[in-house]
Amino acid sequence: MAGLKEKYQKTIAKKLTEEFGLKNVHEIPKLVKVVLSRGVGKEMQDNSKAMDIATSELTAITGQKPKTTLAKKAIAGFKLKQGSPVGAYVTLRGDRMYLFVEKFINISLPKIRDFRGVNPKAFDAKGNYNMGIKDQLIYPEIKFDSVDRARGMDITFVIKAKDAAQSKRMLELMGMPFKKD
Repeated sequence: MAGLKEKYQKTIAKKLTEEFGLKNVHEIPKLVKVVLSRGVGKEMQDNSKAMDIATSELTAITGQKPKTTLAKKAIAGFKLKQGSPVGAYVTLRGDRMYLFVEKFINISLPKIRDFRGVNPKAFDAKGNYNMGIKDQLIYPEIKFDSVDRARGMDITFVIKAKDAAQSKRMLELMGMPFKKD
């Protein structure tokens, strides 16, 4: 696959090696997987098809069938039974992951209204990047006519790196538009 994966292998990895003075190939920050998740918990009370909508939209966006997340405990206040579906998630790796990230950065993010960049402080201690999307219409695979309401999702970029600074630099080189402080 050409595109972002090829760019990473040919130029980004070399820049990271030079900038951080890395001596071993295994020290180079690397994108391991991207996880898209969507919860439908409370909406299931009002709309019985919420789970079907969530899974079909995740399938359209990623090209991969999502797995269902089940409730671990029963919560009477939410009228939630143990074992009932409360969400869906997709884990992308390899070529599909790079294709998704490339489309996300170049096509989807610019479609967000009043977009000024993503939060540069959303890294955890291990260097993984987490963000939330409020509206699924930023993805070109989702047709406006088929959407009854805006539903968000969480996206986690799992990165193998020494720290958050290396992870951030790798995402910057990939084209992630971070907000300027």
